[in-house]
Amino acid sequence: MAKKANRADDLTDRQLQVLRQFRLIFGSVRQHFREVEKHCGISGSQLWLLHEVAKTSGTGVSKLAERLAIHQSTCSLLVEKLVGAGLVSKKRSVADQRRVGLEVTPAGIQLLNSSPGPTEGILPEALKQMPDLALKTLHDNLSQLVSHLTTRDETDAEKPLADL
Repeated sequence: MAKKANRADDLTDRQLQVLRQFRLIFGSVRQHFREVEKHCGISGSQLWLLHEVAKTSGTGVSKLAERLAIHQSTCSLLVEKLVGAGLVSKKRSVADQRRVGLEVTPAGIQLLNSSPGPTEGILPEALKQMPDLALKTLHDNLSQLVSHLTTRDETDAEKPLADL
């Protein structure tokens, strides 16, 4: 028979409140991505990538990966899906034939214009709204939380939230 946990093993009210906040954040992010996929037919990470290509036409995969804070191979897969869907095209640089730049197609522009915002996702948008001091404090506190995790997958840190 399982032993009943004593109060020291139970989560405090504050810990439960923080747990609810994480659930609210993850649930809200998941709901936003569902709405994007339902409305656009592409994932939230693909929509964000499409938006970034539109902002800087001719950009390459490595720069896109940096801007989205994702692994370059993950970015390449997302680009290929968008190319396959006819939303992005690849163009070789005239100056350097080895360099491939990306451009949004007319179909991609139409999709962006009709997409639900924010195209980056609701979490990056919320983070942009926070003052620097609050972001630093959040970063420091989340770093401390991560240090207490008994299991963590570092590779997930370089995947878009929509793909987790």
